[in-house]
Amino acid sequence: MSDYDLYYWSVPFRGQFVRAVLAHAGKTWTEGGDAAISRLMGEAAKQMPVPFMGPPMLIDKKADFAIAQMPAIILYLGETLGLMPATPALRAMTMKVVNDANDVIDEITLDGGREMWTKKRWQDFVPRLKKWLSFWEETGRRHGLTADSGFLLGGAAPGIADVVTATLWSTMADRFRKIEAMLEEAAPMTAALTRRVAALPPLARLAAQSRRDYGDTYCGGQIEASLRKVLDA
Repeated sequence: MSDYDLYYWSVPFRGQFVRAVLAHAGKTWTEGGDAAISRLMGEAAKQMPVPFMGPPMLIDKKADFAIAQMPAIILYLGETLGLMPATPALRAMTMKVVNDANDVIDEITLDGGREMWTKKRWQDFVPRLKKWLSFWEETGRRHGLTADSGFLLGGAAPGIADVVTATLWSTMADRFRKIEAMLEEAAPMTAALTRRVAALPPLARLAAQSRRDYGDTYCGGQIEASLRKVLDA
């Protein structure tokens, strides 16, 4: 029997961070599936496992506890699985990285497709995306990260900040070569960290399974189609 039930759409995107932390921790989970997610979202709040507007939503079966919102799920897993750093400062920095990653994927999808990408919108966004990349580079630099070794917050082993970083940039770069090129040019230490962490066996297996399950899909829908249109031009 699996340890968790995860409810997220059949795409990588926001749910991939939860999958990656679970895989890194050696935990098992069952995917609820799109139909179940739609059904749960249509329920009244009092009937939901936890009040939530949209996935991801995670149920810890042993603890009989449900939580939604990607950063909250990552915090819960970090705390309950002993994956958070020892000091309050590093725990806070870990959650900053998680929340920054959440902001980046919101921006890369124009707040979930409120608008579609055009060539002009993308050109205007590129400096901002490079600035986001500079945040990862500077965070790593301040904690001893190099292009050849180290982890984002200076841990002796990959932590949640590293797993989230690798998931954010590897999932995006694998599907959009122009973003991969930008990552390598603008954030070489982050690119190297991403390669090291993404190559860890549990994360490599997850990435391979995601390729089998979702193919080239990133976030899906019209917003992905518009993103591919500007990036493949």
